[in-house]
Amino acid sequence: MDIDQILDRIYILPEASKASLKKHITEVSYPKYFCLMEADKIIPHIYFIRKGIVRAYASTADNDITFWFGSEGETAISMKSYVEDKPGYESIELLEDCDLYTLETESLRKLFNEDIHIANWGRKFAERELVKTEELIISRQFKTSLERYKDLMANKSDLLKRVQLGHIASYLGITQVSLSRIRAEIK
Repeated sequence: MDIDQILDRIYILPEASKASLKKHITEVSYPKYFCLMEADKIIPHIYFIRKGIVRAYASTADNDITFWFGSEGETAISMKSYVEDKPGYESIELLEDCDLYTLETESLRKLFNEDIHIANWGRKFAERELVKTEELIISRQFKTSLERYKDLMANKSDLLKRVQLGHIASYLGITQVSLSRIRAEIK
């Protein structure tokens, strides 16, 4: 997915505004298992996923808990760093070789002050991230692991082919054995 498609999914900008924004966006590539963001660090960038899959997770004494997957067209961001310039809660790891677009948060903030269209794009961006977070919380609180797995099948079936079952189980909040039972039950 190219940067124009990704930006337009968030909010359609006038061409001049989009050109200004794109001047601050660069393309980077990193290998599978690269740690794009580390918990407890300020992350001064926003990433847009051109190609590949990433996972956001938090580490406990016993294991890593995956709470989000991102794929083509989505963003990888620490909202705490983006909004408050404070260390984020999550680590983000690449699950495949990834091609990403990156934008420095400080450059984006300057553009917000210079161009109302980019400021509106930023507002829509933050709103979308808020809704995504709200949906994750509601899913975790009110849906069973079976329902969450069915949601993955319906909305992100490509993840089931591209992501290790251990990460899927962690995302669902269950063991791999329980995930195997769910998968057998559905077939």
